[in-house]
Amino acid sequence: MSYASHSKTNLKAFLSEYKIQLKVGLDSIEPKYLEEIAEVIEEAINSRKTIYTCGNGGSSAIADHFVCDFLKGAAANTTIQPIIFSLASNTPTITAVANDISYDDVFSHQIIKYGTPGDILISISSSGSSQNIIDAIEKARSAKVKTISFVGFDGGKAKSISDYCIHIPVSNYGVVEDIHHSIMHILAQFIRLRYLEKTDSDDEIVF
Repeated sequence: MSYASHSKTNLKAFLSEYKIQLKVGLDSIEPKYLEEIAEVIEEAINSRKTIYTCGNGGSSAIADHFVCDFLKGAAANTTIQPIIFSLASNTPTITAVANDISYDDVFSHQIIKYGTPGDILISISSSGSSQNIIDAIEKARSAKVKTISFVGFDGGKAKSISDYCIHIPVSNYGVVEDIHHSIMHILAQFIRLRYLEKTDSDDEIVF
């Protein structure tokens, strides 16, 4: 994304430009489509299917956070029991595959071994063009694993080959990652809200 010259030396101006880009990204999300993705995830959880996440760099942190927010967050005080794993968190496996095969195979190798029809692969990639993400999506589809991707910039190849894709049309890694993180929270909290045990007041609900 481009910034006015004054934003380069003025933090207030930079913050203002950053907030504009965040709004552009958030406003690009179609609520009905996001709800459809939530329903796909919800169906997988209720069917006791496994959800896998993956990503590189900052996106790998979001992939790991996804596990936390569903396994501990969405499941808290509800009847749902998500089965969810991050393919980006097993350092021995990742380094072994990267060293002995190829870094391009670090996620696809795992999804081939673990994935079964009806499972879900959630891929997080700002560019949508990382080869290991593309390979994972393609292998998942061949195994009849449903694919959901979060991308930014122009969407990359991941946008066109995924079953579902949330595309944030912003060309700033930080902004895209911020919004991807927000989408993760929205999905986890929305699904949890649908299954919360009875409370005396909505004010008692803590997210």
